[in-house]
Amino acid sequence: MQDNWEKILDLLRKEDRFLVAAHSNPDGDALGSTAAMGWVLEALGKQYWLYNASPLPVRFAWISLSQTLHCDPPPWEPRWYILLDCGDVHRIGKDAAIQLPADRTVNIDHHVSNAGFGGLNLVEAGRSSVGEIIGYLAMDLGISLHGPLGEAIYLAMSTDTGSFSFESTSPECLELAAEVIRQGLNPGIFNARMQNQWRLNRLHLMGEVLRRARLFSKGRIGIVSISAEMRKKTNATIEDCDDVVDYIRRVKGIEVAVSLREDEPKKIKFSLRSFGDTDVGAMAAAVGGGGHKNASGGELPYSLDEAEEFLIRLVDKHLAMADQKRASTFA
Repeated sequence: MQDNWEKILDLLRKEDRFLVAAHSNPDGDALGSTAAMGWVLEALGKQYWLYNASPLPVRFAWISLSQTLHCDPPPWEPRWYILLDCGDVHRIGKDAAIQLPADRTVNIDHHVSNAGFGGLNLVEAGRSSVGEIIGYLAMDLGISLHGPLGEAIYLAMSTDTGSFSFESTSPECLELAAEVIRQGLNPGIFNARMQNQWRLNRLHLMGEVLRRARLFSKGRIGIVSISAEMRKKTNATIEDCDDVVDYIRRVKGIEVAVSLREDEPKKIKFSLRSFGDTDVGAMAAAVGGGGHKNASGGELPYSLDEAEEFLIRLVDKHLAMADQKRASTFA
């Protein structure tokens, strides 16, 4: 993989006309790494285009971008396509307005499930975030991490590590965060910008959702569900539903936290969270989803009630298998 690292550094130095994209409905890492790559290319004097199939999320509207985040392809033909934080090529979005030539696609990711769909692949599953990868690429290119580049890297790392609290918070991640702070980022100001973004509608939605939280499997599984009716009642948006899974995760004794969101009839988005050795990435992969060991998700073609029942059975089955494996290990 080190050889590919050097190849990407060489490509960034010598090539031009880049399209930079991340997965649709971008989270903090997808947006932060997109912004960071934009600032890297800006520093190198390159022609580039920042693209996402989804508009800039309102909660991240404060982040400084080197150019507009476009939902349309550029008016010129890109030479290289840099795809960020996509476990597979389809994560760019089914309605994406761009076509990706495999031989000219640079795949930079940290999902263990990434099979290497690009012509040039840099997949480092041990990294906290794609933003961390870009931060170290920038340092190897001799680019300072001050200002908006550092802020974008910090956004990517802090969101994908749960504010540096998840197991993915490695020494290298913290060392890079420290370097960004040394170069001028104020963590207090940054966190105020990132965290104090709620609308009152979101608070009302959380009240509706959390009072309906339930436990299953003797308290090992916690579930929260957001129906379309709840969103309508509170005038909440899809974005207002983000990160609700982290609330149920805080309940004592829960090994797997589950959240479900009804986007349309028979279209349910789900998120899974866990601690330690409980692999929710494998659970999501079993039904066509993906993600990481302790954070994953996907989509199910069921009603909300059907999806809840399905996921309870799925998670319960995996927990039972893990119990059996542990028992046989110590037998």
